[in-house]
Order: sequence, then structure tokens, then C-alpha cells
Amino acid sequence: MCALIWSYLQSVHSTKMKVCGGPLPSSLCAWVVLLILVESGEPYRTPYDQEQGQNRDRDRERTDSRLDTMTDTRTDTRDYHRDASEVRGKECQRCCDPGEEIRTQSANPQYPQHYPQYQAVPQINITILKGEKGDSGQRGPYGKSGKSGQSGPRGPNGIKGTKGSIGTPGDPCKAQYAAFSVGRKKAIHSNDYYQTLVFDTELVNLYGHFNMFTGKFYCYVPGIYYFSLNVHTWNQKETYVHVMHNEREVVILYAQSSDRSIMQSQGLMLELEREDQVWVRLFKGERENAIFSDDFDTYITFNGHLIKPKSEG
Repeated sequence: MCALIWSYLQSVHSTKMKVCGGPLPSSLCAWVVLLILVESGEPYRTPYDQEQGQNRDRDRERTDSRLDTMTDTRTDTRDYHRDASEVRGKECQRCCDPGEEIRTQSANPQYPQHYPQYQAVPQINITILKGEKGDSGQRGPYGKSGKSGQSGPRGPNGIKGTKGSIGTPGDPCKAQYAAFSVGRKKAIHSNDYYQTLVFDTELVNLYGHFNMFTGKFYCYVPGIYYFSLNVHTWNQKETYVHVMHNEREVVILYAQSSDRSIMQSQGLMLELEREDQVWVRLFKGERENAIFSDDFDTYITFNGHLIKPKSEG
């Protein structure tokens, strides 16, 4: 700065010498320099010093605005929820690094940097906007079966169906039979004890249920049976025999003595159980008791057969 003033004084001094014809005194030059400094009132500033000063002023204003904002916030916390219109009315300023701001402005000082003003944009909740219906998704897996409910009431009877086809023939019924017919060709006389009438001629003996050695019928098929006994009486002698069921006397066949011989018969029905016995017994010899027969013809017969098995109910 002093060099500039000194060059200025030299130019003035050369001018004065041309005009006045002589050099200016040094004291006068000193007083002129002091006068210039006092009258100017401000020191000389370069363009860089001006930019620095503007930056300092701008920083000072920002600091003051921040302090005012902090003071207002502490004073009343309810001012935090201010109206959106007041917020939009104020301009937003960028607070950047001073060094970055200086480089930007010093690059082109003729065109100062202007930053864009930021405005509050309202936010829209996209979830409340209903769009078009999408495609149906794939069917998910089946869930677990629930508990069985209570049985409902019985429904009405349905319509009668058509007649079905004929089935295959079944097995034939297993019918049960029992029958016998035996005879005797020899005559018999009573003695001091009871005698079992044994037969010597077998006419019919189905399944061998009548025993020819013991003279008894053994029941193997329980049910209802029919029995008949036929004998020929002897002249002048009685005929006295019983049809026995096990050890019980069931019926009697009796004929009195007479001058001639005759045929006598007896029939009955018995309900037998398994292993029951039916046989004929001759009475003991308290009386003259006999049954007539010869070795050529059969005069005595005993018959029996099953009428209804017990299994048929």
C-alpha cells in the first residue's frame, strides 16, 4: 500500500516540477500522505479481502439466526409444531463449508453462486390408494381335519330301487335223518327176572343208530321220534311187554290168554335228547308170559324214525 502511495507522490512531484519549475519539499509530501490517509477513513482492500468480509458477514448472520431459533425453542416448546405455511414462507439457506464457498466464488466472481430454495413437499400415503384387482393366487395346502360333529337326525326313506339279478344257487340244506326197523323170528318165554327183547333181523338201520347186540336204539340226533311195536300172542298164554325210555316204562303192550293167537301192536311219539335209549322189555315170570314166533316167518317187529330234529326249532 505504501508503495502505491509513494508511486503516486512521485507522479505528483514530477508534475509539480514541470509546473512550478522546482521540487516539492519532503515535509510537504509527508503531510500530503497523512492527509490522504485521514480523509479516506478506510484502509485499502483487495478483492480477496472483500470476499472474506462478505463471508464473515454471512456467517455472522447465520450464527445470529441460529441463536434466535434456539432462544425461541427454549422459550416455548409448542412453537415446534408450527403451521406448514410459515415453514414454506421462509427460505432455506445452505450451510456449507466456508472453504468450499470461497473456492466457488473465487472461480467466477462476476457470477455469484445461487443455491436452489428447498420447499416442503406433502407426503402421500400410497397404501390408501386402491389399485386394480390382481390375479387369483395359487390354492394353498389343505388344513388339518376338524373334530367330528354330532350325528344328525335320520333322513327320510329313499325311493325303492329296482329288483336285483338272481344270485348263484346256494348249498343244499343239510337234512338230518334217523330211522330203523328190526324183527325177531324166535319165540321167547319169561323167567324169574326182566328180559330185554333182542332182535335178530335187521330190516333198516340208518347210520347204525340201533344196536343189534344190546337191542337198544341210541339217539344221536335230538328231536321228536315215532316208535311202533308189533307182536304175535301165544295160545293160552299172556303177552306182557313194556316200551322203555332209558330206565322208565313209557307204554305197555298186553294181551290176555285165549284159545287163539292174535297180533297186537303199540305206537307212540317221544322227544329224545342226545344219547337217550329206547328199547323193549319182557315182564318177569310171575305169570306165564310168552311171545309166539317160528324160525321161518318174522312175527315180532320194532320200528322208529325221526319226525323233526331239535335244531329246526
